[in-house]
Amino acid sequence: MFAFCADPASLEGYSWLICYLTTGKHLDFYWSFVTVLTLLAVTAPTALAFGFGGAMAARSPLLPLRLLGQIYTGMVRGIPDIVFFLFFVIALDQGIEWLVHQLRCPEWTDPIRNGLEFRVCPEAKVPNNSAPQVWHSLYGFALAVVTFALVFGAFAANVLFGAMQAVPRAQLETAEAYGMSPRQVFRRVLVPQMWVYALPGLSNLWMILIKATPLLFLLGVQDIVYWARELGGSKTSAYDYPHPDWRLYYFLGLLVFYLLMTKMSERVLARVQTRLSHGQATASGEAQRRAEA
Repeated sequence: MFAFCADPASLEGYSWLICYLTTGKHLDFYWSFVTVLTLLAVTAPTALAFGFGGAMAARSPLLPLRLLGQIYTGMVRGIPDIVFFLFFVIALDQGIEWLVHQLRCPEWTDPIRNGLEFRVCPEAKVPNNSAPQVWHSLYGFALAVVTFALVFGAFAANVLFGAMQAVPRAQLETAEAYGMSPRQVFRRVLVPQMWVYALPGLSNLWMILIKATPLLFLLGVQDIVYWARELGGSKTSAYDYPHPDWRLYYFLGLLVFYLLMTKMSERVLARVQTRLSHGQATASGEAQRRAEA
């Protein structure tokens, strides 16, 4: 990156360290932090949307829709995350390519699946083999977002379903007595009040989602744990910057990063909990009223 880094063998002290920390792989390592933060920023609302849809389906008066919601929450929560990540991504990727294959290569006569092999026409590859690397990275990231959102959306659906059930029935009946339609009761009474009951469970899910980001490596995304292991491993003289096993220091850095993320999340979630509890007939709301009195 710097001109004086042209000959690593001639470097010593801080110059060596500066050049070592600004190599191309280290820049990829720093960029992977942005990847993890972007994943969290995109996956959290997406998973919440999946969860809200699953909770609504589980409460539906229509039996098929109610069964669909219950199957989604029960099946996904009952499968180990690592198994779901390994299976679903492959199934989703092959499903997309199979659909594109049917649209673009209707004249194809060879079998798509031959034993363990899955073959589609070159035009059906997603993304195309000749596409720039950035599109392959974005495609892998999109698969990761969908997978994370489906898994954590099932847990969020269970939390939101319980929160909806926790809203006092008397308040809903009072709203109905004032002439509100079922949709108005849901939108103006049930949904605004359920968040105070849902937030503790959703807070735990957010913390678990933070800790689950190293699973990105299973989805083909080079995350911070992958790069810490890759860069921290011992490097011989065959490399430009030889060094002993430094994985301990890299993983200590990741430990600090995750602890800071957890601490910041706790503070933000505590403020949100205080805001939502204001005026509510809950223990937290009662404590606020006594403090203000």
